[in-house]
Amino acid sequence: MNNRLPAELLAEFLGTMVLILFGNGVVAMEVLFNKGGYTNITLAWGLAVTMGIYIAGKTTGAHLNPAVTLTLAVYRGFPWKKVLPYSIVQIAGAFCAAAIVFLNYRPQFLAIDPMLEKTAGVFTTFPAFPMQPSAGFFDQVIGTALLLLMIFAITDDRNTPPGNMAPLMIGLVVVVIGMAFGGMHGYAINPARDFGPRLFTVAAGFKNNGLTDGSMVFWVPIAGPLLGGLIGGAAYDFCIRRNLPSSEPDPGR
Repeated sequence: MNNRLPAELLAEFLGTMVLILFGNGVVAMEVLFNKGGYTNITLAWGLAVTMGIYIAGKTTGAHLNPAVTLTLAVYRGFPWKKVLPYSIVQIAGAFCAAAIVFLNYRPQFLAIDPMLEKTAGVFTTFPAFPMQPSAGFFDQVIGTALLLLMIFAITDDRNTPPGNMAPLMIGLVVVVIGMAFGGMHGYAINPARDFGPRLFTVAAGFKNNGLTDGSMVFWVPIAGPLLGGLIGGAAYDFCIRRNLPSSEPDPGR
């Protein structure tokens, strides 16, 4: 049997990179050029997720998110031996995307923030209340629980299958999460989306990076989404999926 893991890892890498290119790119447009606003950001992030799903969907189902990968391993039989490799390439794809966005906009970064002291938020998320990390953690748990709850609902063949509308529907879920739960910690809802670009900000010399600046806020959008994904998956399986009619034909008919 052919080993499909390299192809799967490449798909996850490219899908996540596309997601972050569009996502970080739209934030750069707002922060660096004052073009767009929060509504543009939420819409673009949702479309970014849709585009990433179209890249990797046929090969892997387009996890693009360690919280999704972990939740699928717990509830859908995804092989545990693939969880770490998937997560690593997702983080790597996000890192490379952040680097590309920075290189594209580097002249403007240096024009408005020559010491790279205040613009790391283009790439990664930060708490609205730095002294209350638990508030951001709770926010991440809620957002990612909603994300996985809806992913499970949208992709369940027994629960109104949407056909090829699934990528768009999942993208719209991300839009509404951003609009409803984006204030406390930037609705990362994806450890790779946050940690990959954060590693880039450290490598590029951004001072306010949340990892080496003493604030240590990096753990919130890692732990919160991982826990939230498990909660959302459990909510769907135990409250909805177990009560759906069987997809098997009724032998009495």
